[in-house]
Amino acid sequence: MAEYDFTFAHRDEGFDDHIEHSIRGYSNLVDDIVSYSRYFVENGTSVVDLGCSTGKVTEKLILENQDHCAEAHYIGVELAEGFYDNLDKREDAITANNPWVDLEFIKGDIRDCNFTNCSFITSIFTLQFMPPRHRKEVLEKIYKGLNTGGAFIFAEKTVAEDPRVQEMITFNYYDYKRKNFDTEDIMDKERTLRHMMKPNTWSEIVNNLIEAGFDPIKIQPFWRNHMFVGAIVIK
Repeated sequence: MAEYDFTFAHRDEGFDDHIEHSIRGYSNLVDDIVSYSRYFVENGTSVVDLGCSTGKVTEKLILENQDHCAEAHYIGVELAEGFYDNLDKREDAITANNPWVDLEFIKGDIRDCNFTNCSFITSIFTLQFMPPRHRKEVLEKIYKGLNTGGAFIFAEKTVAEDPRVQEMITFNYYDYKRKNFDTEDIMDKERTLRHMMKPNTWSEIVNNLIEAGFDPIKIQPFWRNHMFVGAIVIK
């Protein structure tokens, strides 16, 4: 498999269905992110979806804001080649149904991208796959690229501060996943992710955001499930 096949873009059920069954409440998280975007997306600014996978969230952001921000520039960035066909089809469908839209899917590494004049940036379960040194650089780019009053919304898998709590939540999570996947499938995925995923504690995530320039009082979690956290940060 390719080095970055950790995305599970190859799953028979499709990536979007796979992640829905892997993370309890994932659809609620996405709905919240899309809803919050209405407070921040502005005409003449960029809206960036980092690690956009199939482009589903990017499309939802476009449709949510078309009535009042038809002149925003929407950008989705994705590294994994397994998603490229999905992105091509998604782009064709979006532009066919919404000829007004200013949309760009970048097939590349977010570490190589620089963004400016952004009103809204999302990163849904993306930064956790980066080495810590690169994560810091990307957060600094996000902070610099956001306009004052703009928002960065992210979701990450975290680790607990207390090992006893970590053990309880881990096995509770496995019990949830067994409703949709067999044990061998769950363990195979764990082995695949072992060298790729670099989760932090919540306090480490907050410290990284502060070091990037964000104000600690403007870092607000709004969604949690098992060890997964969704949060909004306003510049």
